[in-house]
Amino acid sequence: MRTRVIVVTIGALAALWASGAAQAQRPMPPAWPYAQPQLPPGVVPDQVPAQATPPYRPPTPPDPNAPPPVLLQATGSTLRFTQEQVSNSYGPADWFPESHAPMPDIVAKGKPPGARACGLCHLPDGRGRPENAPLQGLPRDYIVQQLHDFQQGLRHSADPRKANTGEMENAAKALTDAEIQEVAGYFSSIRVPKYIRVVETGMIPTMRIQGEIYFPVGDGQQEPIGTRIIETPEDVAQTRMRNPRSGFIAYAPIGSVKRGEALATTGGGGRTTACTVCHGHGLKGLGLVPNLAGRSPSYLARQMYDIKLGTRRGAMAALMGPVVANLTDSEMVDIIAYVSSLEP
Repeated sequence: MRTRVIVVTIGALAALWASGAAQAQRPMPPAWPYAQPQLPPGVVPDQVPAQATPPYRPPTPPDPNAPPPVLLQATGSTLRFTQEQVSNSYGPADWFPESHAPMPDIVAKGKPPGARACGLCHLPDGRGRPENAPLQGLPRDYIVQQLHDFQQGLRHSADPRKANTGEMENAAKALTDAEIQEVAGYFSSIRVPKYIRVVETGMIPTMRIQGEIYFPVGDGQQEPIGTRIIETPEDVAQTRMRNPRSGFIAYAPIGSVKRGEALATTGGGGRTTACTVCHGHGLKGLGLVPNLAGRSPSYLARQMYDIKLGTRRGAMAALMGPVVANLTDSEMVDIIAYVSSLEP
């Protein structure tokens, strides 16, 4: 028995070593979809821990002796909130409550201590921002499947520096099946608006990264677009206020939309499978398969790279694996530019 235990232990250690070696050798995706600094070739950073979920703190009564708080007002809204209310993890501001059905509690208030309000990151109407997922209008069963995949540890970021993916896994594990169904039903019922404006260019404003979003530096300097799509706010102030009606510019290489259309609609002579085969006419979805048209290019790119590099491993990801396996970085950029340019 003692010999057998030793053999099993050595085998387990060998498996762990092989797993670690595979992780060290795994290629990194381009940094731009993850809004991270570009690393030298061959460098794979350590996995960062999930973002810590802040503790719930009940609202404190206003201090009558304090100066009145600064009130913000998002363009198009009749409401006014403080920045603290805008960023409240367990009750974020909702600028347009009349534009959607009543939010489930998990969307509006979260579930302390494990899950912040879905509406904080994904916004009350589910549109999200470049650093996370746009949920509105996705098939209900697709959202349910993705939350179950997170619960089972099947969705990780191909860039280990992206911490909010780990937070999403923790949040999903805090939800019951009934809460998952409620969240999925709510977000799937909201229509996807047009909020991405694709601009083909060779040069873009010099950018800085803050909170996994690209913001223009604002000094008039420019940098080459390269093989990237850079998604940046149309209005920086409105994005900071989490205004869901303020859109984003997607800077893309010149000619990318036309090249992407050829790949997405025909498969490019065997380079890939035509996207319309599964995602339907106009890429507006087909049954459980999600609608892609007009969605965030940052999010689309992350999913393609996560699937290609094997860090997103749910049942539906397995169907996409062969589709993205042979695509080059430039071909993926072209497809994403085309898909994001479409009417939702």
